[in-house]
Amino acid sequence: MKLGIMQPYFMPYIGYWQLLAMVDTFVIYDNIQYTKKGWINRNRFLQNDKDALFTIPLKKDSDFLDVGKRFLANEFNGSKLLNQLQGGYRKAPFFETVFALVASIIRAEQRNLFDYIHHSIRLTSAYLGIQTPLVVSSSVSIDHSLRGEDKVIALCKAMGATTYINAIGGQELYSKSSFGAAGITLGFIKTRPLTYQQFGAPFVPNLSIIDVMMFNSAESIHAMLSEYDVV
Repeated sequence: MKLGIMQPYFMPYIGYWQLLAMVDTFVIYDNIQYTKKGWINRNRFLQNDKDALFTIPLKKDSDFLDVGKRFLANEFNGSKLLNQLQGGYRKAPFFETVFALVASIIRAEQRNLFDYIHHSIRLTSAYLGIQTPLVVSSSVSIDHSLRGEDKVIALCKAMGATTYINAIGGQELYSKSSFGAAGITLGFIKTRPLTYQQFGAPFVPNLSIIDVMMFNSAESIHAMLSEYDVV
């Protein structure tokens, strides 16, 4: 069984969805420390033919809390963000359908950060035709005080995984020999260069999946989900 384990990211780039689509089960961390300058509650979109950053604002709280203990800011209702996305993509070929989906995600009733992102992943997966089961990390019976590679291996064993697939950036974090000693094959997914027509200006890569959906049909994106190599 191939297992993927990742942090929860809000509307991440296509590589995240490639990993989600290729594994048999996908574990999402809820009991992992929130990273202030990471990509958990922010991403990039296309604005005036350039990349721009959007952020889901959070209540002020300790930066040492887990993702599952952080909450969206009380004043956030999604209107400003939706206006930004509408301004950036209103002329995109799939705007009408995708904007309706994105609006339902951004205006979701969940106020807990993890629940909010978990909801966005489920709805986007359904749109893209990804049927991989999602498992919340804290629901798996392991010693959750473990960290890094030890925690990943424990999750793999508890889930009965024989193969663990991580994003290509994980090559700096995980050792094939360590996983091999535990009877687990370790692989890294590397997205092949992908381009598609945006608005005619030079292509801006690695934007949020929102950008991909605005310019490509769900069927086309489903084909893109196989454009990767495992090393």
